[in-house]
Amino acid sequence: MAILIQGIVLGVSIAAPVGPIGVLCIQRTLSKGRLSGFVSGLGAASADAVYGTIAGFGITILSSTLLAHRTSIRLGGGVLLLYLGVQSLRAEPAETVPTAITGPTASTASTPDVPGLVRDYGSTFLLTITNPVTILAFVGIFTGLGVGVSGNDTDAAALVGGVFLGSALWWFALSSAVGHFRTRFGRSTMRRVNRLAGVIIVGFGLLALWGGL
Repeated sequence: MAILIQGIVLGVSIAAPVGPIGVLCIQRTLSKGRLSGFVSGLGAASADAVYGTIAGFGITILSSTLLAHRTSIRLGGGVLLLYLGVQSLRAEPAETVPTAITGPTASTASTPDVPGLVRDYGSTFLLTITNPVTILAFVGIFTGLGVGVSGNDTDAAALVGGVFLGSALWWFALSSAVGHFRTRFGRSTMRRVNRLAGVIIVGFGLLALWGGL
């Protein structure tokens, strides 16, 4: 249980710093709703869990391969950021459905956009997975906690599960908090939010490309 709690704390600490994923989560929550923002965060949490698994279970062949190609992978992440930033700049905010509406119309309008959610999840998963140096951070943390070096697969699994759970809890809290203010913004304000988020994400993309060259 202690290992699981440590993993949860670690997951929150990894997810909490503001970066391109956080900006995307906020932008998508305001533009498309809480579910979109949360699913976007889950994509990042899943990628962190993948890297945590590689580090925790000592999958050295895979980690060595990823680290050997980290420059090209980072460049790919920069290109993806530029694409997502441009998409945000061009995005139109989705229509919000007043909670007072009931009946078939409201039910249809509130039906989840499954393909859109899959894209939201996949884009943040790919974006997070394009930073293989994260493996080194996990190796250092896991070693400091005595996990992964002792050969205890149960502890490694508990820590990785905690990392995913902690990260998921953070994205749920963030999307819920941001979603609370969504209906208070008009479409013109939402457009400005999309433009601002797009500029920030493009900036992150340019930094990633610059660092990868």
